[in-house]
Amino acid sequence: MADFFITYGAIIVSMVLGALLGLSLYLPLMAGQLSLASPGFYAVGGYVAAILSTTVFATPAANLFPIPLLLLEMLIAGILCGFLGIAVGVPVLRLRGIYLAIATIAFVEVLRVVSLNLDITGGAIGIPNIPQPFDIQISYLWIALPLLIISMVLIYRLERIRVGRAFIAIREDELAAGAMGIDPTYYKVLAFTLGAILAGVVGAISAHFLNTWNARQGTFDASIIYLTFVLIGGSRTFLGSVVGGMVFTALPEILRNIADTGGLPAWLAQFLRDGRLIIFGLLIVIGTIFFPQGLVTPDIFQRRKIRDRQSNVSQK
Repeated sequence: MADFFITYGAIIVSMVLGALLGLSLYLPLMAGQLSLASPGFYAVGGYVAAILSTTVFATPAANLFPIPLLLLEMLIAGILCGFLGIAVGVPVLRLRGIYLAIATIAFVEVLRVVSLNLDITGGAIGIPNIPQPFDIQISYLWIALPLLIISMVLIYRLERIRVGRAFIAIREDELAAGAMGIDPTYYKVLAFTLGAILAGVVGAISAHFLNTWNARQGTFDASIIYLTFVLIGGSRTFLGSVVGGMVFTALPEILRNIADTGGLPAWLAQFLRDGRLIIFGLLIVIGTIFFPQGLVTPDIFQRRKIRDRQSNVSQK
C-alpha cells in the first residue's frame, strides 16, 4: 500500500487540488455567475507563494521549507486574491451570461500577459526551484486534504444559512430575489470573492507542489478544464464539483496509460495523449445536451431519501 501511494502520490494530490479548484468555480455559480476567472486567481496565488518562498522566506536548499511559512503564504495569497476579487467583481458582475464569461476570460488573459512581462514573475521562464515543504509529493495531502474537507463543510453550511439561500435565490431568479429585498450585487460580489480566495489559496499550495510556476498556469485552456469539472460533475451541488474535479484531473493520466498499452492505431494513441482539450470540449457539448445539471445532482440524494422512507414504512 505504501508503494501505491508513493507511485501515484502526484496524481492523488492533483485530484484533491482539482476538486478544490472545482469548488472555487462552484461558488460564483451558486449565485448564478458563470465566471471563468478562477485560473487567474490561481495563478496570482501561485506567484505570491513562489516569490515569497524564493526571496523573502528563502531557506537553504538542503532544508525543507517550514510548514508555518507555507500556511502564511496561503493566508497572504487568499487575502490578496480576495481584494483582487472585489476589485474585479464590482465592475465585471454588472454583466450577465456569456458577456460575464468573456470578461472573466479577458481578466485571465490580462494577468497572463502581465506575468509574461514582469521581472518579478520571471517572464516567460517563470520562477523555478520553489522550495519543498515535504520529502515526497503524497505528503502534500496533509495540507490539501484538510483544506478540501474544511471547504466542503463550509460550503455545506453556507447552503443552509441566509447567505447561501440568497446565492441560490439569485441563481434561480435574480429579479424575484431583488424584489424580496436581497441585494444581488452584494451577494454576487461576495460569491465571486469567496471563489477567488479559494483559488488563490490552492495556487499557493500548487506552486510548491509543482516546484515551478509560470504564465501557463493561468490560461484560457485552464478555464475550459475547470469549467468541465463543474459542468460535467454537477453545478447544482458542491459534491458535483468535487467529483468532477477529481475525475477530470485523473482523466488525462488514464488516457495516457490507455495509449501506452499498445495495440491501438498510432493516430488514436496520439489523440489520447495530446487531445485532452478536444476531449474536454466534446464532453462539455455532450454533457450539456444529455446531463444539463451534471452527473451529480441534488435529485440523486432526494430519491435515496424517498426510497429509505418507503423502506421504513414497508418494514413497519
